[in-house]
Amino acid sequence: MEVRILRRLEAKNEADAAAVRDLLAAHNVRAINIMGSPGCGKTTLLERVLPRLQPRFRCGVLEGDLFTARDAERIAAIHVPVIQLETQGSCHLDAALVHRGVCELPLADLDYLFIENVGNLVCPANFDLGEAARLIVLSVTEGHDKPEKYPLLFARADAIVITKMDLLAHTNFDLPAAEADIRKFNTNAPIFHFDTQTDPGPLVDWLAG
Repeated sequence: MEVRILRRLEAKNEADAAAVRDLLAAHNVRAINIMGSPGCGKTTLLERVLPRLQPRFRCGVLEGDLFTARDAERIAAIHVPVIQLETQGSCHLDAALVHRGVCELPLADLDYLFIENVGNLVCPANFDLGEAARLIVLSVTEGHDKPEKYPLLFARADAIVITKMDLLAHTNFDLPAAEADIRKFNTNAPIFHFDTQTDPGPLVDWLAG
């Protein structure tokens, strides 16, 4: 009689994440997993933060997307090593794909690796990529109810950035309510405010710390 063995799908990802973590540790590279909705401003945030980090730290980027290399092209334009990770329709990055991307980067020449995940508030929260920290991006154009609707994402955050603050007056986004909801699930993660005119210094200091 044949015995069928079923294993959790996450088990393979956990093993791949451990391999990523070991590889990064061997090169003393700190990885930040950036997650948020499509269009929340993840790539724009990187475009502002990376030039501020680069004088002190050597940075690389893995750009996750379903299709196209448009975001990777934006990062390459600011002279940062970048690899595009195309999921071909999958709603999140997995550690196996990240491992392949990490192996393509000059790890010996890096201090930080930023992994921009696929735009999604659900699936990415469940997959360890071997990162050292998770940075969640929430824009004021999305609505202040997102922390309550997607608590797992915010509960597992090491830092949260609320973006497009220059549009706050033109939306019904309730900033105090959003931050109060975040604190229901996460009492420790710092919350940063950001727009294209804001000095990203406090976030840069957190990343550099």
